[in-house]
Amino acid sequence: MRLYRTALWLTAPLGAALVAAPAGVTTAGGVAGTMPGSPLSVWTAGAAPETTVVDASRPFPVLRVMTVALPHAAPRPTIVSRTQWRADETKRDPHAHYANGVTAIFIHHTDTPNDYDCADVPRTLRNLYTGQTRDRGWGDLGYNFLVDKCGTIYEGRAGGTDRAVVGSHTVGFNQGTTGIAAIGTYGPGVKVPAAMEHAIAALAAWKLGLLGIDAAGKVRLTSTNDKSRYAKGTSAVFDAISGHRDAYMTNCPGDALFNRLPSIRAMAAALQGRTAQAPSVTAVPTALSSLPPTTH
Repeated sequence: MRLYRTALWLTAPLGAALVAAPAGVTTAGGVAGTMPGSPLSVWTAGAAPETTVVDASRPFPVLRVMTVALPHAAPRPTIVSRTQWRADETKRDPHAHYANGVTAIFIHHTDTPNDYDCADVPRTLRNLYTGQTRDRGWGDLGYNFLVDKCGTIYEGRAGGTDRAVVGSHTVGFNQGTTGIAAIGTYGPGVKVPAAMEHAIAALAAWKLGLLGIDAAGKVRLTSTNDKSRYAKGTSAVFDAISGHRDAYMTNCPGDALFNRLPSIRAMAAALQGRTAQAPSVTAVPTALSSLPPTTH
C-alpha cells in the first residue's frame, strides 16, 4: 500500500493558492506563479457510494492537506524521459497546463509503420514531435505517453509524468485525461504485441491509481468541444480506459488495439489489486479546473 499526499475537501475554499508553480509553468488560465489548476481534489476513504461512475465535473474547495493511503495504487512503471529521447525543448510551448487529476485514459495509435526497430523509437518520437509542433501547431506532442512494441514507455507531452498534464489527444476530452499512444498502426488483423499491452496496462493502472480510480470502472466526463462525439457541455459515461474513437469520430486506435481494451482494463485492474468479484472501494470526486478548451 502506498501513501500519497493529497488535499482533503471540506466546506469552504481558501482565498489563495497553496502551492507555487515551478518557474516557467502557468495554470491553464495563464496565471504565472500559482498552483497549476484550481485546488487539488481528493478521494474519500470509507464505504463505496451507490454508483461506481466518477463524476469529473463537481468542484470541491480545499482546506488542508493530509496523508491518506490509496488502497488500489499501482506501482509507477519505468518511463523514458524526454531528455533521454533527446526532445528539443526549444520547439515547444514552454508553459504546461494542468487539470486537477487524471480520471480517464484514452488509447491511441500513432498510425506509423509497424516494422520499426525498437532501438530507433527515439528518432520516431522526434519526428512525431516535429510534425505535431511545426505542422499541426499543437505546442508539443499531443500524447502524454507513447509505448512501443517492445513495451518501453516514453514520456510524451512535457510537464511532469506524475502530474495531470493537459494534452492534445482527444478533442473535447483532453482535460483530466491522459493520452497513451501505441507506436504503430493497429488496424484489422494486426496482432498487438503482448509487451505493448502489458506496458499500456501498467501505465494506465499507475496514472488512474493516483486518485484511486478503478481501471476497470466507469467515469463521467464533460465535453469541452462541439467537434467531439458530444456537444460542448454534454456529459457522458466512458470506460476509465477508453479508445480515442469512443470520444471522437475516428478509427483510432485501430480495430485490433480497440478490441484488446477489455484485456488491458483487466490487466490494469489486477495491477491495482482489484478482482472481478470485488466492487470498487470508492468513487473519486475529481474537481477539474475550468480550463479553456483544448481543440486538438
